[in-house]
Amino acid sequence: MRSGNSQTANDGTALPAHKENSSFWRRIVSAAVLVPPVLAIVYVGSPYFEGLVLLMAAGLAHEWARLCGSGGLQPTGWALLVLVVLTVAAAMAGPDRVALGLLAVGTGGLYLAGRFEKEGNGPWLAGGVLYVVIPCIACLWLRQDSESGRAIFFWLLGVVWVTDIAAYAFGRAIGGPKLAPHISPNKTWAGLVGAILLAGLAGWGLAQGLGLPASGLLGAFGALLAVVAQAGDLGESAVKRHFGVKDTGKLIPGHGGLMDRLDGLLIAAPVVMLVKWTTESWVFP
Repeated sequence: MRSGNSQTANDGTALPAHKENSSFWRRIVSAAVLVPPVLAIVYVGSPYFEGLVLLMAAGLAHEWARLCGSGGLQPTGWALLVLVVLTVAAAMAGPDRVALGLLAVGTGGLYLAGRFEKEGNGPWLAGGVLYVVIPCIACLWLRQDSESGRAIFFWLLGVVWVTDIAAYAFGRAIGGPKLAPHISPNKTWAGLVGAILLAGLAGWGLAQGLGLPASGLLGAFGALLAVVAQAGDLGESAVKRHFGVKDTGKLIPGHGGLMDRLDGLLIAAPVVMLVKWTTESWVFP
């Protein structure tokens, strides 16, 4: 989610107040409609969670393919979409080597094929596969355990959502110096600091409420994850600026496309997976 002290038009000028307020309330309504079913699916788990991740992968791949195809789907864009869906489906079914093989061969093939298109987007096509597939596999891996996986994924969602809300609220209320004006003119240092503080508190509080051990560590990790999520937000903004678009889609009123809404989670989920995998259960069970 884009955050900051005000919403801007494509040229960086502030939108009229009534349009900004209208966008804000569309965000609220969209969140009220979408968040409850997502939380229910995370709670229930398999097979609904896998279905949700597969839909997420397809939607993200479609948006990335349209970016690379100047708003349309080129043959390589269709190949990207099919490759992403097949790879994520293979990761669900196992064995892992099938998904890894598809990922390696398909990504290399897309890179080469894209080099021969007039746009020359081979590196972007290949990067898009990794950008979508790795977070989707991370989500599947984190949620796979019936009890601890549910708590961990709720913790992850809570920290990322608090980061988004705090960055927007602090940036809008305080304003001040811009964080990265040439990439995303809305983001401010005040928004980032507010996100770090509240995400740290959320990380600690959610760990306590969800029964996760090492709540102190998870509070510190929550603060760190706020930086990671905001970096993901900035990265997605840089991609959009490269392709000359304001939003990656119009799927979610007030938010734009899936990438616009999930940019923080797409970076945060692999980081949480890496921490869980490398710390041998002393941070996450």
